[in-house]
This record gives sequence, C-alpha cells and structure tokens, in this order.
Amino acid sequence: MNTHLIQTATDSDLDRIARRRVGARMGWCAHALVFLAVNTALMGLSLASGRHWAIYPALGWGLGLLMHGVGVWIALGGGGLQARLVAQERERLTRQRQGL
Repeated sequence: MNTHLIQTATDSDLDRIARRRVGARMGWCAHALVFLAVNTALMGLSLASGRHWAIYPALGWGLGLLMHGVGVWIALGGGGLQARLVAQERERLTRQRQGL
C-alpha cells in the first residue's frame, strides 16, 4: 500500500489493513506448523519402510513454504504473536499517515 493512501486512511482503515497483514503472517505460521507435522509423519513412514523417499515431498513443500514466507515476512516485515503484531502494524500505519 503506498504512503499517500496510508496517510489519508481513517483509524478503521488502519485497523483493517493491520489485521489483514497480521492474518497473512499467522497464515504462514499455520502453513509452517502443518508442514512440520506432515513431513515428520512422512519421514517416520519413510524410515519405517527402510527407504528415504520423504525428502522429495519435504523439498517440494519446503520451496512452497519458502515462497509463501518471502511474500509474507519480507513484504510485510516483522513477526511475533498476533496481538503484538496488530499493535505494531497499526502504529506503523499511523506514523505513515502522519508523515513521520
């Protein structure tokens, strides 16, 4: 979102933008947790069968997780718990709106 739009945004607009950005970050966290759970289970199955095929789904999914992370974490910046993220994002948007 460009700086001019943020500077003219209302408080409710800033809350909506901050919540959307935090939602994107929390979505990545959920993606990462599912990645860990599923790939841990696949690794167990792979080792139990005496083969080492689990690396292939882990690499493919890992690439997708990396791209998702780049889109969320680098584009939006920051990290942490949801309440703290919303407060930080709202503060950042407020400063941009005020031209600071």
